[in-house]
Amino acid sequence: MSGFVEKPEPVEVPGLQHLHTGKVRDLYQNERGELVMVASDRISAYDWVLPTEIPEKGKILTQLSLWWFDLLADLVPNHVLSTDLPPGAPAGWEGRTLVCRSLRMVPVECVARGYLTGSGLAEYRETSTVCGIALPDGLTDGSELPTPIFTPATKAEVGEHDENVAYEKVAHRIGAEPAAQLRQATLAIYNRAREIARARGIILADTKFEFGYAEATLGAEGAEPVLADEVLTPDSSRFWPVDQWRPGRAQPSFDKQYVRDWLTSPASGWDRTGEQPPPPLPAEVVERTRAKYAEAYELLTGTSWQ
Repeated sequence: MSGFVEKPEPVEVPGLQHLHTGKVRDLYQNERGELVMVASDRISAYDWVLPTEIPEKGKILTQLSLWWFDLLADLVPNHVLSTDLPPGAPAGWEGRTLVCRSLRMVPVECVARGYLTGSGLAEYRETSTVCGIALPDGLTDGSELPTPIFTPATKAEVGEHDENVAYEKVAHRIGAEPAAQLRQATLAIYNRAREIARARGIILADTKFEFGYAEATLGAEGAEPVLADEVLTPDSSRFWPVDQWRPGRAQPSFDKQYVRDWLTSPASGWDRTGEQPPPPLPAEVVERTRAKYAEAYELLTGTSWQ
């Protein structure tokens, strides 16, 4: 079993229609047909959305995404229209809300990998490939790849796993031209971001993007993909400290590592293979996780979170 331990009720705001409650973000539509995306403080692990929130997490993700959107604007357009609060929205939405263009989203997670770990490592150990891409022998957990690779995945519902797929399947599903556009955009963004991160002491091991197309351009020749959702945050990326990178082991990371470690420790008393949902997080794990998100923001942007 998996999914929400406690699924929240959507907030009712005059003039907004609730569309979807995701693992982290709640989606609404305003009267102009624009999307209103609100990043909560929810956190997920092992396909569960946990009952304990991480204070300010949604704000950190939103502000870091905005910082990256600005740095990437010359490579690819993005969906952000405004950061103004909709009339009547609760004050708690401040700093975590984006008003965005409504797009026809591509049903593919666009993943770029520059290092081998996670599901890519598991596949490599079985086949010496990742998403059908042959890799050199002798790579281990945390190894840098000879060149970054595009390893798309199908998008899963809450509580289910994304599934890595070969590029050819993506091209068959969405068309050869859009698939080529997404691969090119994904790798261009990744290559720029990894250089920026590296200069700030962070390895961008891998990351995933979501793209959509404006309805007016859908299917049109030369239509341009638009970068959407979040971008290059600790929730969508693996960030490792450069000075602690050691291939051959699991790497320290700027994300929910403390949450995963605690859930799989005897202290939690939780059985991942059982049917019971995970328990609430202790205060120490919550604070250490929040601190890691804030540290990633500060290192990347060069500004204090507070």
